Amino acid sequence: MQDVKHLLRDHYLRYASYVILDRAIPHFDDGLKPVQRRILHTLFQMHDGKFHKVANVVGQTMAYHPHGDAAITEALVNLANKGFLMDCQGNFGNLNTGDPHAAARYIETRLSPLAKETLFNPTITQFVPSYDGRNNEPVTFPAKIPLLLMQGAEGIAVGMSTKILPHNFKELLEAEIAILEERPFKLYPDFLTGGTADVSEYEKGRGKVRLRAKIEIRDPKTLVITQICHGTTTESLIHSIEESAKKGKLKIESISDYTAEKVEIEIKLPRGQYAEEMIDHLYAYTECEVVLHSQVVVIQDQKPLETDIEGLLKGHIERLSWYLKIELELEEKKCLATIFDKTLEQIFIEKKLYKLIEEVDSYDDVYHVLEKGFKPYMGELERSPIKEDYDRLLSIPIRRIGKFDREKNEQDIKALREALQKVRGHLQKLKAYTISYLQGLIKKYGDQFPRRTKIKKIEEIDRKAIETKEVVVYYDVKTGYVGTKVESKNSVTCTNFDKLLIMYKGGIYKVISIPEKLYVGLEKDVLAHVGVADKSTCFSVCYKNVTTGLAFAKRFIVKQFILDKVYRYMEEGVKLLHFTTKPDVKLLVVLVPKPKQRVSSAECDFSKIQVKGVQSQGIRVSPRPVMEVSVSSPS
Repeated sequence: MQDVKHLLRDHYLRYASYVILDRAIPHFDDGLKPVQRRILHTLFQMHDGKFHKVANVVGQTMAYHPHGDAAITEALVNLANKGFLMDCQGNFGNLNTGDPHAAARYIETRLSPLAKETLFNPTITQFVPSYDGRNNEPVTFPAKIPLLLMQGAEGIAVGMSTKILPHNFKELLEAEIAILEERPFKLYPDFLTGGTADVSEYEKGRGKVRLRAKIEIRDPKTLVITQICHGTTTESLIHSIEESAKKGKLKIESISDYTAEKVEIEIKLPRGQYAEEMIDHLYAYTECEVVLHSQVVVIQDQKPLETDIEGLLKGHIERLSWYLKIELELEEKKCLATIFDKTLEQIFIEKKLYKLIEEVDSYDDVYHVLEKGFKPYMGELERSPIKEDYDRLLSIPIRRIGKFDREKNEQDIKALREALQKVRGHLQKLKAYTISYLQGLIKKYGDQFPRRTKIKKIEEIDRKAIETKEVVVYYDVKTGYVGTKVESKNSVTCTNFDKLLIMYKGGIYKVISIPEKLYVGLEKDVLAHVGVADKSTCFSVCYKNVTTGLAFAKRFIVKQFILDKVYRYMEEGVKLLHFTTKPDVKLLVVLVPKPKQRVSSAECDFSKIQVKGVQSQGIRVSPRPVMEVSVSSPS
């Protein structure tokens, strides 16, 4: 059993590691998942400027990707729809409506000019054997653009996930230039679907973005949604509106989807509803407003790394500078080699060194003769010729020797030396060259990718405020019924969020939700008060003990309660003499007559009584029994 436990744990750890490193999480260096990288590598190998059937691309990608064609097709379509790396021909689906793409045999694709220019350089790319060892595939591409932040990424692995929001191409490169020039910068997401984004809590990719659809008022009774939120479709948005309407959160007369190339969802409103008032309801209860949480997790050095967008940008700038440096060094070597070859060839032909070998019998002696012949001219060469150089000279046809153009050759050498000088200047000022390279990309491709999402502060909608409605509750003291559909002259105006406080003359009370029609009268008990349980209304009561006849008064506020539970505000065995919610009331208390007692009444001033808890004891009004009370001085 223990062996099986270890076996399962080992296999699960391998599976988890595979999903994290080779499937779900993009790489820090080029921002691609393995399947995306394999698709692009296949397209680069196939690239001839023409479109290729997606089915053909998928089939050839399977030589590198150990999974089925359906997974590769979906990954290719998703990558193409991001709009940066592929040119598309045919139906690749619709991001707005969620409509699926056509079959792979009917759609075509090829690398975009941006991808061709900025992603590939086999000379500086590291390759490893594919899963079956028959081919070589790139570990990562030498990406010269921050592809991960341009396209965004989303993936769920074992025990971790990543969600990187897409950003604007031009703004990303401008931010990299700002980092190189040590200037501050701001960078916010940009979505293909447009909309309005509140980025106040974005926190460099560690927070969230509140995103809203664009809603236009066509007339007082018509709203039109022209842009939707990232991650939603017109179908899901319409469904959310219909569901909210069923729940009574908003009222609509009809909803029509006229979306084609652009989003157009028309909402007609019924009588009593107006467009300006309805917009907040759409943002509050439908997919017209969503919150997108960002979490930047990538693979670096074969390990997961959690970072932010600034860390991604700085890392990319370091790699970009290194890529450009390597390419410049290779260009420098190429220029030097070409200058050497042309100079060597010119000396060989102009000085007629080829004639020195006409009478040489041994092939080995040819090299010695040429080596001796070039000695006087070594000062003109960058290095000493080797055997391969002599072989190349010996392979020059006689016809070319006869038509050698000295002037053109010297012009070529001069141009090469100027190019070499330029390359060496770039190497000496690598930061300036990197900035110039980024500026060139902005000038060439920047206009192709305009910002679509508007950045704006969005005030959070108070759902309770827009849901609050005035409600009139009626109560009938005689029948004991309370509710919005009770016929009575007695009423209480409140809101649909309020609770009702029902107080009885028998000394009990309870709090209930607002009903349509509910019997609240209790046997042998009469309603004393029906009002809003606002936890602030002060009640003043005067009551007497039935046995002793002594009267008591108190003031209290009902602050705590459980719905539908019965409480007492007076002890049992007492009779209510007066009940009021007015703040300043004076009572005339008529005392029970007593022989030789001239005082026949007393006064009870509620304003002088301290407000206490509902369960507190009242203060004694008079030491003598009380007959009745009446209001002597209302406020």
